[in-house]
Amino acid sequence: MTTLHFSGGTIWRGAGAPTARSLLVQAGVIVAFDDEADATADAARETEHVESVDLEGGFLMPSFGDGHAHPLFGGLEAEGPAVRDCATVDEIVTAVAEFAAANPEVEWIIGASYDPSLVEEGLFDAHWLDAAVADRPVVLRAYDYHTVWVNSRALELAGIDAQTPEPELGQIMRRADGSPLGTLREWGAVDLVLDAASVRPAEERMRALRRAGEYYLERGVTWVQDAWVEPGDVDSYLDAAERGILPVRFNLALYADPRHFAAQLPVMRESRRRVDALGSPMLTANTVKFFADGVIESETGALLEPYCTGLHDHGERGRGMTVWEGDSLRDAVLAVDAAGFQVHIHAIGDAAVRQALDAVERAIDANGPRDRRPVIAHAQLVDEVDLGRFAGLGVVACMQPLWAQLDPLMTVLTVPRLGRERADRQYRLRTIDASGAVLSFGSDWPVSSGAPLDGLAVAVSRRTSAGDPEGGWTPEEILPVERALAAYSTAVAHQAFADEASTPWGRIEPGASADLVHLARDPRDVPAGELAGIAVLATYLAGTPHLAGSPRYRAAT
Repeated sequence: MTTLHFSGGTIWRGAGAPTARSLLVQAGVIVAFDDEADATADAARETEHVESVDLEGGFLMPSFGDGHAHPLFGGLEAEGPAVRDCATVDEIVTAVAEFAAANPEVEWIIGASYDPSLVEEGLFDAHWLDAAVADRPVVLRAYDYHTVWVNSRALELAGIDAQTPEPELGQIMRRADGSPLGTLREWGAVDLVLDAASVRPAEERMRALRRAGEYYLERGVTWVQDAWVEPGDVDSYLDAAERGILPVRFNLALYADPRHFAAQLPVMRESRRRVDALGSPMLTANTVKFFADGVIESETGALLEPYCTGLHDHGERGRGMTVWEGDSLRDAVLAVDAAGFQVHIHAIGDAAVRQALDAVERAIDANGPRDRRPVIAHAQLVDEVDLGRFAGLGVVACMQPLWAQLDPLMTVLTVPRLGRERADRQYRLRTIDASGAVLSFGSDWPVSSGAPLDGLAVAVSRRTSAGDPEGGWTPEEILPVERALAAYSTAVAHQAFADEASTPWGRIEPGASADLVHLARDPRDVPAGELAGIAVLATYLAGTPHLAGSPRYRAAT
């Protein structure tokens, strides 16, 4: 039995709770703090080894969670051409050419994720990739993961040409003569190519899951909501759990597709049964994921009022794309809720958020009271009349704080589509938190950084890494630092039903699992511009330190 006695720093137990100066952990469980921790540690030293952990003036808190991410996607990025950091189209093409030359055996070159703002309107041409690779298919995901850029060979193998009709729930961007340009948007179009592509080998997927878990542990995260899981992905997670190579806790959100939902629900039930039967403490499958709309940058986010630019005729009078038409989302959410799943709905635009809230409200009315903790992810734009409904319906607003800044994606693609007045009503973190709703944070990694400290820096400043604008963008939505810390830790634990675990996690109190993160500095005393630079010295999962930054911790592990 390993016993750890923490002291020498600040132990943060949660927003509004008193801090502690010492903490005792035995067999991975928090036993006591302060005087009781000291006395119990002294007594234990008479019969066993007690490891004293000097926090060295640092900050110990419940570990971070990621309430919405795509870890398998993130881990797989390293398997393909490295295009994420490319700043021009030429750099991307060069990276693809170099990867192809170094990997002649790879039949389908699949990579991610390029910056869609590098080209006007995000329209990338297949011919540009043909210059890198002409004889093998190339598929590159944009970093919103709603768009792909492909070469001509990929279009050919997918059977996409000038005669191909527009797919349901997708768009093939075309040249003036009707031939496909090489940019495909949303699932209906993207799936035409991905369905033709070869399946990623099992060992690639195992490496990806291990890589994703290690990425998170390095950043203080011990629980992740995978927010887009298809049946083959369930197999990969089960395989990894059986091998004992999942480094963090994962919950799977099983993807609901309106085109196939009638056949999906029995498969979802069976996937949950298989995961439960395995009994791994690292894996659950309690959630179903819905997409209510797309994204604003491609004008597929569903809005109550039309887009300002009118560049694409999506939806009714240019108001975007509604994934589930009519009452279909309401009916599907009702069925999933009746089956005992947690509902997790991607809703970007204000029309999509309203549709999601209406669906949850209908499920509550029809299925009766229970502890369901439904989640609406992103909630980028919420109409004024809907802001109070999150708390009223018990909906967790899982938002991405890193996005609440005037970065190039926002200024080049988002603001022109919404207009300044509507754009300034995005990401209302403080308003939703103050409404009494549970505000949890997620990263959407690899869409954006999975480091909670990166997101926290924006949540408490509404400024870019360069410090712009002075005073913050929409400063009335700046979140107090303790509320931001809670949103990335205890609120995610609430979203995860962590208090119902046999050993609860997400809080520092006796009986809880010692899921902790040791930071080099107290984030409450650090200027917002320096938050992202705070070192993560150790991440503890059930009392075991992982991927820590100091020599002493590395020796301990």
